[in-house]
Amino acid sequence: MRNDEILQRIKGGLVVSCQALEGEPLHSSYIMGRMAFAAYEGGAVAIRANTPEDIREIKKTVGLPVIGLHKVDYPDSEIYITPTMKEIDGLIQAGCDIIAIDATKRIRPKGQTLDELFRQARSKYPDQLFMADTSCYEEGLHAQELGFDLVGTTMSGYTEYTKGTVLPNYDLMKRYVDTLNIPVVAEGGIWSPEQLHKAFAAGVWTAVVGTAITRPREITRRFVNALS
Repeated sequence: MRNDEILQRIKGGLVVSCQALEGEPLHSSYIMGRMAFAAYEGGAVAIRANTPEDIREIKKTVGLPVIGLHKVDYPDSEIYITPTMKEIDGLIQAGCDIIAIDATKRIRPKGQTLDELFRQARSKYPDQLFMADTSCYEEGLHAQELGFDLVGTTMSGYTEYTKGTVLPNYDLMKRYVDTLNIPVVAEGGIWSPEQLHKAFAAGVWTAVVGTAITRPREITRRFVNALS
């Protein structure tokens, strides 16, 4: 698919995040492939997935666009979502339709800035769609200036300077929609259809729901905690 076709295909629909880290009960590329198939049958327009291995399995299983990322912990940086060119190269080889990158203002491994990484990535892969995972308005504005194709509210509440933010962050969604010229992706803290509807009412292009759909351990804990 061409980039414009990918963007049109996800517009107005639900993206389901199918991820399970090591140590989680569903950690398995095969299981994530089946989870993606279940999301496809349920009406998802795209899948957000972690690691080249999971993404390859998912792309064998469903024909939906994939927003890919690779979570890797480096000892010298707080950033773990696609932190370096090594991860970007791997996601390209896995056939990601859109690559998600942490676009917060924090320093990356080996002291690299977002500007340096993204310019390198854009130069190497000029036709690739890139999504900026941001936590605050200034980061979204900067991501657009750098040339990202989409901007998401993914990291809101997850950086030191946005801790305590009430999620979903509808204010940030609306501000992005009102002032930016690239598609806005609502992501983070969407637990109910009512919250999803409110996000689309803010004007977002698409929305990602993960934990509320694909992490049964966390869903179970939420119900159990309601009994306390």
